[in-house]
Amino acid sequence: MAVKIDFLRTLEVEYGVCDQVSGLIRRVVAKNPSPFTFQGTGTYILGTGDVAVIDPGPADQTHIDAILTATRGERISHIFVTHTHLDHSPGCKLLQDHCTAKTHAFGPHGSGKKVSDSGVADNVEEGADNEFSPDILVHHGTVIEADTWSIECVYTPGHTSNHMCYQLREERALFTGDHVMGWSTSIISPPDGDMHAYMDSLKLLLDRDDEIYWPTHGSPITDTKDYVASFIAHRIERQEQILSCIKQGVHTIHDMVPLMYIGTPEFMYSAAARSVLAAVVHMIETGKLSTADEVSLTAKYHIASQ
Repeated sequence: MAVKIDFLRTLEVEYGVCDQVSGLIRRVVAKNPSPFTFQGTGTYILGTGDVAVIDPGPADQTHIDAILTATRGERISHIFVTHTHLDHSPGCKLLQDHCTAKTHAFGPHGSGKKVSDSGVADNVEEGADNEFSPDILVHHGTVIEADTWSIECVYTPGHTSNHMCYQLREERALFTGDHVMGWSTSIISPPDGDMHAYMDSLKLLLDRDDEIYWPTHGSPITDTKDYVASFIAHRIERQEQILSCIKQGVHTIHDMVPLMYIGTPEFMYSAAARSVLAAVVHMIETGKLSTADEVSLTAKYHIASQ
């Protein structure tokens, strides 16, 4: 199976500037570009008058000042967080120094993690915001309404166990956080990241009627179903690459990564290895792979006997 997909969709960015991207949506991009954030964290402002803010971003006062400038004369009434990575949720604390809005999210970091996940070794969570705890917990299907906007919460674990998307119902616009990005696929890093949950969450989107995705990183996506289907196909292709590596006598993730990520800079190999580990865990759970070792980056994996 060969999946050829161009995930990169370029977003023209002028940092600190508020762009009116639709009738009810404004966007301010933080100046935190990196190989993991693309051109930066996109913070969204919904509605007029009493407005909602989605993903205030990193702990960057300059970015928070840009949000406050964009909402001058209005009241920030709600703050929504898609998930608790350091480029998404730490800005909440700084923003709440200037407003009375409550934060809304699924829960603190790791709050959706399965008990069995604790058995996965090589846990790396340098990018986690372990200090954030939402003022108000939201769940799949929760609806929150204001005068000019209404939000439906869509639980999409996988990238993190507490990942939540939000639909602006008036525009059938889904804010996809890092679940579906506009420039790349997400890194899935066990144990909080879960490939099985991620695949199920992608399939969930195929059954929805969202007209447009607004990811936190990258450009908007209008071909929503085809785009999600390409993400699913991409992950299936990765599984087939793992099987191919093992058939060639390559049994460790460390040795698989250079073969699977040809053209990827070596400094990205450690991140790639986390996603391969997530795929391996998923393949063990579904009976495709086995190991006599503790599941980890250094374990040796084999095709499961049928």
